[in-house]
Amino acid sequence: MKKLLVYLTVFVGMASFAQTGPKIEFKEETINYGEVEKGKDDGIRIFEFTNTGDAPLIITNAKSSCGCTVPEWPKEPIAPGGKSQIKVQYNMNPGPISKTITIESNAVNKPNGMVPLRIKGTVIVKEEVSPLVKKKTFPNS
Repeated sequence: MKKLLVYLTVFVGMASFAQTGPKIEFKEETINYGEVEKGKDDGIRIFEFTNTGDAPLIITNAKSSCGCTVPEWPKEPIAPGGKSQIKVQYNMNPGPISKTITIESNAVNKPNGMVPLRIKGTVIVKEEVSPLVKKKTFPNS
């Protein structure tokens, strides 16, 4: 009987800590561009998420770690069970990509409702060789 009482107390205690409210769950929190070619990739990537909570989810802001990455987010509340997306566009500067987009929301399952999303990869510039340019040849020695 004492064991049953202890288990019941633990179960009720755990249930009281269950969070109610909006919860944000991303399909992925990091997107790897891989190696992409400047001029052939528009730099747009999509972070998909779901409100897994029991109240409307509101995203109040999305900030990038630099001006080279522009985020777009839904301005309307996302209903419980609803899905939406954060659209991110990188300006495709040549070189390594390592940027963070911070999402601010009323989600109870994230510290202060904030979620850091990351993009990474490398932008390369492929040199085009004109067919009009003559190849250098070396005389046989």
